[in-house]
Amino acid sequence: MDIRFVTTADKRFWYSLDKHLPEAEFDKKVRDRQGYVLLADDMPAGVLRYNLFWDILPFCTLLFIEEQHRRGGFGRALMEFWEQDMRSRGYGMVLTSTQVDEDAQHFYRKLGYKDCGGLTMDVPGYEQPMELFMVKQL
Repeated sequence: MDIRFVTTADKRFWYSLDKHLPEAEFDKKVRDRQGYVLLADDMPAGVLRYNLFWDILPFCTLLFIEEQHRRGGFGRALMEFWEQDMRSRGYGMVLTSTQVDEDAQHFYRKLGYKDCGGLTMDVPGYEQPMELFMVKQL
């Protein structure tokens, strides 16, 4: 397993997993080194992207591992890589979120994340289950 920063050459693979990121934002992730690609047997197998919440707090906005590689420690490895990168950049805490109807909350709790609030969206056309925010001190 290897993890590296996303490059423009990863675009096709990235969009096979990430259906939400606008192309201009992908270019920013590459430029600002705010995305990672996980390789399993030298082949891309997962991605993680983040931004800065309030422009000051690292916030993991997507972690996605290909189905055949799930439950093999790859998600944990990507999160730990990101956390270490954030530590090395001087950040003292990180955030992530997941919908309350998704199982990811249990994964994040195992990694030491704590619930820290939620967001309910009921605007027509944007409705979704509550978004659970989670925090971890580095």
